[in-house]
This record gives sequence, C-alpha cells and structure tokens, in this order.
Amino acid sequence: MTEISQSPIPGLAREVGLREATALNIIDMIGVGPFVTIPLIIHAMHGPQAMLGWVLGAGLAMCDGLVWAELGASMPQAGGSYQYLKESYGAKRLGRLMSFVFVWQLIFSAPLSIASGCLGIARYAEFVWPSLAHVVADHTVSLGLGPLGALEFRLFITHGTFVAMGSCLLALWLLYRRVSVIGQLARYLSVGVLGAILLVIVAGLSHFNTARAFTFAPGAFNFSSGFITGLGAAMLLATYDYWGYYNVCFLGAEIKRPERNIPRAILLSIVIVGALYLVMNISILGVLPWQELDQIGANEARYYIASTLLQRTFGTWWGMFGTFLIMWTAFASVFSLMLGYSRVPYAAAEDGNFFRAYAKLHPKHQFPHRSLLTLGLVTTAFCMLRLQDLIAALVVIRIMVQFLMQVFGLLLLRSRHPEFPRPFRMYLYPIPALLAALGFVYILYARPNLKEIRFGAAIAFVGIILFLARSWRRKEWPFSGQPAHDPVGEAVQ
Repeated sequence: MTEISQSPIPGLAREVGLREATALNIIDMIGVGPFVTIPLIIHAMHGPQAMLGWVLGAGLAMCDGLVWAELGASMPQAGGSYQYLKESYGAKRLGRLMSFVFVWQLIFSAPLSIASGCLGIARYAEFVWPSLAHVVADHTVSLGLGPLGALEFRLFITHGTFVAMGSCLLALWLLYRRVSVIGQLARYLSVGVLGAILLVIVAGLSHFNTARAFTFAPGAFNFSSGFITGLGAAMLLATYDYWGYYNVCFLGAEIKRPERNIPRAILLSIVIVGALYLVMNISILGVLPWQELDQIGANEARYYIASTLLQRTFGTWWGMFGTFLIMWTAFASVFSLMLGYSRVPYAAAEDGNFFRAYAKLHPKHQFPHRSLLTLGLVTTAFCMLRLQDLIAALVVIRIMVQFLMQVFGLLLLRSRHPEFPRPFRMYLYPIPALLAALGFVYILYARPNLKEIRFGAAIAFVGIILFLARSWRRKEWPFSGQPAHDPVGEAVQ
C-alpha cells in the first residue's frame, strides 16, 4: 500500500493538534460574519425566508468540506489549495499555471477576507463610540478594463476605518512569532468567540416571539426571478459566513497526524458552527422584526445587530459587554485568517512556482514573515472599501479562481491517479463534489451585478500573463518540455 510522505517543508514543525486545528477553523468561520450579515441576508429576500440561504449554505459548506478533507488528508503540506491544484491538474504542465494563478489571486482575495473582519470590528465599535461612523470620504473610482468593461470600486472612509486598520496591524504584530505559541493563542481566542455567539443565542431565546420570527410577507415563497436572485444573494452571504472550515489545510505542514486531524477538524467545525448559526439567527428574528432588519440592510449604518439585541433584552450594560465580545470574535477571525493565508505564498515560492522573495523564513522564529507582511499591508489598504463590497468581491473571486477549479481538480485526480494516497475518502463520491460545483455556479449565476466577475477575470488574466512571462524567461512549460519538478511522482513513491 502506498504511504504518504509527511515530511514537512523545512523549517515548519508539526505542533498543532486536533483541538487547536478545530479552534482555528471555528474562530475563522465565525468571525464577524454572522453578526453583520443577517440584515443583508434578510434584505436580499425581504423576509425570514432568507434563512433558507443559511440552510443551503450549510449544505454547500459540508459538500465542499468533503472535497477539502480528502485533498487535505492526501497532501498535508503548507499551502492548501496551491498543492491541490498543482497535483490535480498535473505539476509538469497545467497544474503549475493553475497553482500560480491561485497564489496570485490570493494576494488580493485573502486581504479582502481579512479586511472584512477588520471592518466588522469597526462597525461594532460604532455602537460604543457613535462618532466613529462619521464619514470622511466617499468616492467611487472607475478603471477601464478594455473588453471586460469598467471596474468600479468605492472608497468609503470613516473614523472607524482607522480602527479597522489598527486591528489589522495588531494581528500582524501578534502573529510575528513561532506557531506553537500561536496555537495556544488560538485556543484562548476561541473562548471569547463561543462566548459571544452563546450570549446572543441566550438573549434571543429568552425573549423569543414565535409569531415575530416566522411572519412571512405575502408571496414569500413564490418561485420567481426575484426569488432566484434573492436566494442567490443570500447564499453568497451565507457562503462567506461559513467559509473558514478549510483554514487548517493551509497549515497542513504544521498539523499533527494530518491524515486524521485535517478531515476531523474540517467536518467538526462545519457541524458546530452550522448549528450555532441557525439557532442564533432564528433567535435574533424572534426579537427584532425582520422589517427592521430589512431596513438596516439597505443602508450603511447600524450593522451592530447583536449589540442592539442584547441592549433590548438585557439592558445597556449587556449591550456594551456583548459588543466587546463580538469585537474579540472578529479579531480572532482576523488573527486566524492572516495566519493561514500567510503560508500559501511561502509554500509556492519554496516550490519554485512563485516569487523567490517569499521563500524566506524568519531567521529566529521560523515563520514566513515576508508573506505575512505583504498580506498585512494589503489588508490595511483594503480597509478603505465598503464591507458589503468586500464580501461580494471575495466570494465571487474565490469561486471563480479557486473553489470550482479545486472541485474539478479532485474529480480529475481521482480519474487520472487512482494510485494517489487517500487516507480519507469523500463519502458518497462524487455526489458531494458535484453538488458543491452546482452550488457555486448557482451563486455566480444568480448575481445580478457583474462587477465582481470582471474583477476576478482581470486578476486571473494578469496572473496568467505573469506566469507566461516568468516561464518564458526561465524556459519552462509551456515554452519548454522540461518541467521544474514532478511532485506527483514524489508524493506517491
């Protein structure tokens, strides 16, 4: 029977166990997402039927989680999707291009994800210090992309923007140390994360009104074009909230017993977080009328829904206490995201398939400091964008350049390399993979705005040009039949 090589990339140590790995996933998944997106989800469908988006989002997360679990257990190395795309499409040829483009887009999409958590901190800080909501600048910038049309993005700077930037820089400073210390920090941060969500659930259930929670507008479930696009928008937001179950895969070279702990951490985190999300959102709807949430979702203010709930149920003091807990939760997510994503450019550079500067480790603490600094600085700049724009751009870009390609890659790897080591195999293969692909395509199809798709296409196009220029200079594929290496052969030997 073929054995998996578990030799980590030099310098990275396997010091993260199942508890720490699951904690990192949970704080990554929960973050600030469910505390700020519920009014946006309700606004997408104009009623509590928007919870259908949460349910379908959980199903999509589980199907895609099984894709990650199989690939993560088979290739427990730093970089996650970088390794999976490279191996699935063939490291000698197309896989090098696919994995390079993935890392290139991550320089943009990872900061989008991290910045959304930083802005969540700022939005909840406005509950305590309302003056932070004061708008300093609100300006739309348009860039021409030739045949792709115009790319527009909105600079939206408030006093809270500087709180968001400060949160990013604080996380960067905390992560500037050895991973064994970071694993312990993750466990401490996860206590605050679970405390915040449980507090909101208790407040909602203690004042729950069934009629308020399940009062639907006339024609709420009529199958129409509005229902299809509304459900697609709700699923896009729910997908953003569930994402993070794969964070452990980016730390594959630092996970103990990865063939066992990576799948378990993924599936456990989806089940735990999915149950918490569903109960929390229903409990919020039982206290705050959906009409009020719909109104909030239509403007730029009052995203601090959980604080409002706690204030109305338990009083002002609890509203303030809950606000700080949620800010703690959002910061924990920023911390976890920045940790996981910083390993990807390093893994690619170490493999000779990204810019060489990112292959360096910190001389004392042995972590990829250049990759970490790049993500931190780009994130700080992205804090000047609107929260809902960040979320939409993140989900669309990731689906286009990473998630769909990874699902198809798994199917291809199964077909072309049946001998590849698979200590964990997807249940009911290939049904979950096909359902994940259909779910992602539906989210893209149901989006009425093509702005994010243009942005994703532009990033991919530039990445392809950079790859081709680099390959031509180095006389590698597709300009030469000589590949740089053959990782598939190495992995299965």
